[in-house]
Amino acid sequence: MNIESIQTSDAPTPAGHYSQAIVHNGLIYVAGQLPIDPVTGEKLTGTIEEQTERTLRNLEAILKAANSDLSRVLKMTVYVSDISQWGAVNVVYARILGDHKPARAIVPVKELHYGFLIEIDAIAAVFN
Repeated sequence: MNIESIQTSDAPTPAGHYSQAIVHNGLIYVAGQLPIDPVTGEKLTGTIEEQTERTLRNLEAILKAANSDLSRVLKMTVYVSDISQWGAVNVVYARILGDHKPARAIVPVKELHYGFLIEIDAIAAVFN
């Protein structure tokens, strides 16, 4: 079984016992990403729009390190601490993903680590 762990400095370093992503059989399983600046380590606690963009950019960096990109995402799971802000999340999400519309689940949660408003994980295909 060929399993590859992905680690890039262009996304936040895992704070626990997990990988940024795992590649197996042509698929990339990206761990839940939070709105943390990978360069400064700053936890972005601003607007939901700012947090959504940073989170998607972190996910994008991990996909790039695994020989993929956002256009290869098959499924995303978006965890939001306030479902009433979903409209604002969706605007940023649509702007960044463009015409690509992967399968998606929206999961309202009571709270997220550090008081963040959003967390996103994904499954994507590797470029051949």
